[in-house]
Amino acid sequence: MPEQATAADRRAVPGDSEFDRDTAVTRRAPGVYDIDLHAGWTIANAVNGGYLLAVLGRALADTLPHPDPFTVSAHYLTVSRPGPAVVRTETVRTGRTLSTGQASLYQRDEHGDEVERIRVLASYGDLDALPDDVRTTATPPALPPMDRCFGPQDGPNPVDVGSALADRLTLKLDPATLGWALGTPSGKGEMRSWFGLADGRDADPLALLLAVDSLPPTAFELGLSGWVPTVELTVHVRHRPAPGPLRVSITTRNLAGGFLEEDAEVWDGADRLVAQSRQLARVRLG
Repeated sequence: MPEQATAADRRAVPGDSEFDRDTAVTRRAPGVYDIDLHAGWTIANAVNGGYLLAVLGRALADTLPHPDPFTVSAHYLTVSRPGPAVVRTETVRTGRTLSTGQASLYQRDEHGDEVERIRVLASYGDLDALPDDVRTTATPPALPPMDRCFGPQDGPNPVDVGSALADRLTLKLDPATLGWALGTPSGKGEMRSWFGLADGRDADPLALLLAVDSLPPTAFELGLSGWVPTVELTVHVRHRPAPGPLRVSITTRNLAGGFLEEDAEVWDGADRLVAQSRQLARVRLG
């Protein structure tokens, strides 16, 4: 008789995972949702921008008639902290194949005043209804196998990334983009990694919104350190990802005036480009 699987052997599934529980919103009224932003998705006590996108994305999926995010553009206005928040959504337009909505997340400040943290404009559709025709010059990133890549806890001296987020994820970074962790950054604005959720849940379109903003900043490989806050982030979801780990590649070509861009690609196990993003972020120079 086969042995019964232990809890550690079981993989979480969409709808019953840490990611789903921590991004779940409760509808208070039409277009108004409550959530308690979980401290497990923070970097130095600031809530991760990709996690916030997934929260607002879930609220918009409840508001709009189409199920899947196609394009999501977010402006990060103030720093979000763990704790209670309110999401307000509005339907801008509905059509046969696409619907567009906007959403904002609010929290109370130390004086009890409501402060807008992030504002999103998004178009939703049905990824399963897209045609199969693909014409592209894009190619998947050439990552070493996962067992030859490294996460924060690998090696004799685990890297302290100061991030609760790292415990929620399975990240295995390409050694070629890990010079910053050894004190010898390459000077190239590149970061590549295998990506998955720590509880084994396979990625869906909402998890792709998290994936594009989950790797260490490319600024680290440029020889810079410290917080790299997001100003604006736009994500395009292209396909529903196949089960299994994803590959994420992020590049920066230009740092000027204390701002840099990060261009991300996310590839699934079927070698499909499932998401793309561009982020504008601030960096501390000197």
